Amino acid sequence: MSVSSSPVKKILLASPRGFCAGVSRAIAIVERVLEKFGSKPVYVLHEVVHNRHVVQDLAQKGVIFVENIDEVPDGSILIFSAHGVSVKIEAKAKAKNLKIFDATCPIVDRVHRKVRRLSAEDSEVIMIGHSGHQEVEGTLGQYTSSKGKMYLVTRAEDCAKLEVQDESNLHFVTQTTLSVDETKNCIQALQERFHGIAGPSLNDICYATQNRQQAVKTVAQQADVVLVVGSKNSSNSNRLSEVARTAGCKSFLIDDYKDITPEMLADVNVVAVTGGASAPECLINDLLAYLLKNGFSQIEESGSEPEKQNFKMPSELM
Repeated sequence: MSVSSSPVKKILLASPRGFCAGVSRAIAIVERVLEKFGSKPVYVLHEVVHNRHVVQDLAQKGVIFVENIDEVPDGSILIFSAHGVSVKIEAKAKAKNLKIFDATCPIVDRVHRKVRRLSAEDSEVIMIGHSGHQEVEGTLGQYTSSKGKMYLVTRAEDCAKLEVQDESNLHFVTQTTLSVDETKNCIQALQERFHGIAGPSLNDICYATQNRQQAVKTVAQQADVVLVVGSKNSSNSNRLSEVARTAGCKSFLIDDYKDITPEMLADVNVVAVTGGASAPECLINDLLAYLLKNGFSQIEESGSEPEKQNFKMPSELM
């Protein structure tokens, strides 16, 4: 009598995954400031990137994270997070005579500069993004025109109800970490609602966000579940989990392997693993080690080559 063998349980490791160039640069700025000015208190406004482990590690090295610039003593060292800040915060930092190091992601900064230019022209601007997210708050805070207005929409349904002051001089920008597919729907809705609106197609969405979402779409077609390593407040990590579910695959967002429950892996023969753009590779490696100890025996890379994008450090820290 033949004995049926159990199927080989394997891991699909999505590529690219984990740190993007903007996150790597932001963390490197904080570490370099600590190295260069470590004898003085080093403050960071908000989490430098949205990952609990990264923030805890930097706090243990001496970084002081604050949520309000008023918490920073005059004349101190302050680092702006990768998500950027409003022009009002920049002005307040200058008034407090703070030594500023700006870790704003260059891709976010590109959107900021676009909004400032449109504001100077008194153009009206619609932003596609999630209310309350620090990147969105910082981008909305670039708009200072007293004649025009800036608006925020999140879903395609919001666009149909939106009323603007001047449809003849209307532009849109997007948060850099959105779902590519949902953003396409929003852009289409805006173009149907406001026929003359100008905007960047999907160019505002970060290359790393697009690449990671495409990699998740690929592995979701082959997996029983997709595990996304990332913190709950990470926009791009949440979008990865949503992309997997939209593709018809179960998905869970976990801070690290300790978040895994037996239910997540029940009846799973193929598990796909990825990490949000602010998730350290060490957390992904810890997850792989956990899976290998718990019944999975193969790891297959799936997707494209690792990204080669690199952003320069501020000249003062070179």
